[in-house]
Amino acid sequence: MKNKRIVILGMQWGDEGKGKIVDLLTKFVNYVVRFQGGHNAGHSIVLNNKKTILHMIPSGILNKNVICIITNGVVLYPCNFIKEINILKKQGILIKNRLFLSESIPLLLEYHIAIDKAREKFCGSKSIGTTGRGIGPSYEDKIARRCLRIGDLKDVNYFQNHVKENLDFYNFQLINFYKEKKVEYSAVINELHKYREYLLSLVIDVHSTLHKIIKKKKNIIFEGAQGSLLDIDHGTYPYVTSSNSTIGSVFSGTGIGFSAINYILGIVKSYSTRVGNGPFPTEQFGTIADSICKIGNEFGSTTGRKRRIGWLDLVLVKYAVQLNSLNGICLTKLDVLDTLKLINVCIGYKHIKTGKKIYNIPCTINDWKNIVPIYKKFLGWNKSTFGITEWNLLPDAAKDYIKYIEKILKVPVVIISTGPAREDTVFINKNF
Repeated sequence: MKNKRIVILGMQWGDEGKGKIVDLLTKFVNYVVRFQGGHNAGHSIVLNNKKTILHMIPSGILNKNVICIITNGVVLYPCNFIKEINILKKQGILIKNRLFLSESIPLLLEYHIAIDKAREKFCGSKSIGTTGRGIGPSYEDKIARRCLRIGDLKDVNYFQNHVKENLDFYNFQLINFYKEKKVEYSAVINELHKYREYLLSLVIDVHSTLHKIIKKKKNIIFEGAQGSLLDIDHGTYPYVTSSNSTIGSVFSGTGIGFSAINYILGIVKSYSTRVGNGPFPTEQFGTIADSICKIGNEFGSTTGRKRRIGWLDLVLVKYAVQLNSLNGICLTKLDVLDTLKLINVCIGYKHIKTGKKIYNIPCTINDWKNIVPIYKKFLGWNKSTFGITEWNLLPDAAKDYIKYIEKILKVPVVIISTGPAREDTVFINKNF
């Protein structure tokens, strides 16, 4: 690849396998840029039969020739970030002169986590089902213009006073409304002083740097977190994340313009999964769900929570494809379906009261409750696709499944993942 600036985005509710694909493609690029989300996201990567889970640091860090940048669209939890760096160091992966931060990154602090957990506990059965990592409150502070950013750590008096003001704001809620313990000022300040100099040592002018490397025609991957259906504006609201996980976030989260991007790759899992609460029309239970969950190891890499399992929903994926103007698709976890005798794909919905067929995604929660999926059935291939690297070696039934997905989405499948390791991959178009 030459002069490639690729955005990699999830087309479902996250957990599509973006981490493997970013890692796979890093041998072709010079930079990997993370542009949104926080440590509530997790990318699992298998290299030399060893699993590495990254939450904050871009997946490109595993390639010693790649420089990684975290931009202003991300919220950063210092404790977790440093912990992740230390884990990588123990594995012999050094980050010196390879990992950089924008000084405009909002900091996620202990009071964000405390209020997040208190809210979820208070809401009980009506909770969103967040990871409890403080992501939502951190983004709220950003929008409310009261967040502390990495650059603010330069001025000790300023950030200490800023933290006190924010703590007064959050502790009042924790104590008087949620009846929870307050967050101690000393704990927050001590943590900031502990990591302050190190965080500042990683700061660069991200905006200028990105424009310079684009001008030099360097290859870049822009790495997204979560999935398009969790986008705060376009996802299954209110059961969404607190950032934009679609294409627009690349530009607001980095400071580059639309013309800087020349390829958008969407990652689509061969079935559907979801963590937490919210609409899931194709959700399955019992033997099929348990089998897919076990074979696909469908447990959250950040929280360990068991994922909900369902059939591939092409109505939702088509919507995500349109939102992001995809150039190509990577289809992941095809091998997980190998043993199924029958595979369903959702191609529309039926309103349970009116009987009307619907081919667009509902808007409100009440709308979601009144639909059931319309399925197209496929015979399973009952042959192992695990580790296959050539299109011609795939079973005919698997090829039919893939071709149908392409037909409905009107976007070519350019990569197929047939296992967790780098080498378990079919490149249909090696020049994308």
